[in-house]
Amino acid sequence: MNEQLKNIIANGIVICLISMLLFLAGTWWRMSSQFSRGEEAYRKGDFTGAVAGYESALHMYIPYHPTIEMAAEKLWLIGETNERLGDVNRALIAYRSLRSSFYADHWLVTPGMSWIEKCDKKIAALVPLQQER
Repeated sequence: MNEQLKNIIANGIVICLISMLLFLAGTWWRMSSQFSRGEEAYRKGDFTGAVAGYESALHMYIPYHPTIEMAAEKLWLIGETNERLGDVNRALIAYRSLRSSFYADHWLVTPGMSWIEKCDKKIAALVPLQQER
């Protein structure tokens, strides 16, 4: 291989690595900012804003990142809280949001299968209650 070809290959590899790092950094930043928005809305009692923030954070899925688990736990908490308060519609919104977020993150595998299974059980139990009202 001549020297010029080696330089082209090396530069291509460096450009690919930098691009991947920038993509990861951007995703990380968006995930953190959406989670913060969800936290702020949750503190203010803004149901819609909290669900939207946590759901958006989950859509910025980075494998094994602790924010993903925290956002899932918050959505689950919102669902359980509303379920205890008797607000079936809001509980269903939270559980469906959590479940659909992990389905949306599907690529080679579907992350959050344990969350999906838990949500499926809650949704199946709550839907008949919603139809009674």
